[in-house]
Amino acid sequence: MVVTIQRKVNRSPAVAAGISRAVSKPNPFGVRYGAIPAGADKVDDVLAGSKAQRRTAVLAARRTVAEEVRRAEALRLCDHLDTVLGPADIVCAYLPVGAEPGSPALVDRCLQRCGRVLLPITRTGADGAPEALWWGEYRPGALREGRFGLLEPAEPGLPPGTIGQATVILVPALAVDRSGIRLGRGGGYYDRSLPLRAPGARLIAVVRDDELVAELPGEPHDVRMTHALTPGNGLVVLGEPAAGRRE
Repeated sequence: MVVTIQRKVNRSPAVAAGISRAVSKPNPFGVRYGAIPAGADKVDDVLAGSKAQRRTAVLAARRTVAEEVRRAEALRLCDHLDTVLGPADIVCAYLPVGAEPGSPALVDRCLQRCGRVLLPITRTGADGAPEALWWGEYRPGALREGRFGLLEPAEPGLPPGTIGQATVILVPALAVDRSGIRLGRGGGYYDRSLPLRAPGARLIAVVRDDELVAELPGEPHDVRMTHALTPGNGLVVLGEPAAGRRE
């Protein structure tokens, strides 16, 4: 199935509804939306307990965001890309799904700002375990429904090492801390892919403002983000000695 994504930000109701149906399918990692603990009114209040509990809490918090707020934040993220990307950049991006920050317009803005945008293609091994992401050139109007109902470039894809060509990698995240530790959805695809990056590539976690937090627990295999991109703060440099400094 080929799915067309319109390049305009202001879409007709019919087109918008079609995209909404395409990107609002159940997430592929089995994370169920849970209830936000009583008295919690921001992400810092719920980021406790196991990683699974943290994921459930953030996903639930995102579900409470009003649609008009989500749309406004998506537009601001797009606008920030004008200062993040340049014509010489090669970008590994992704299509936001469900309540993730951003919209399909985020990928279109990447393509407007630079000449080459790659989108991930998910594959699993014979044992069903996730593999490092394959990649495909983003061609507007030429996406197909891949595994888990995600929209992907058509096969054949480019091998996982292609991520090493990217100067900027936009990484989906549920939260990221000031040192660059990222809380993902737990699928393991980016854990396997990011070690293949070029040494100087910028790794940018795209999150809501309150999902940039002071501290998250890390693990030895974690690849730290170099930046966060949020609607209100734009591009934020992560890690010592520049923690919290805006570019």
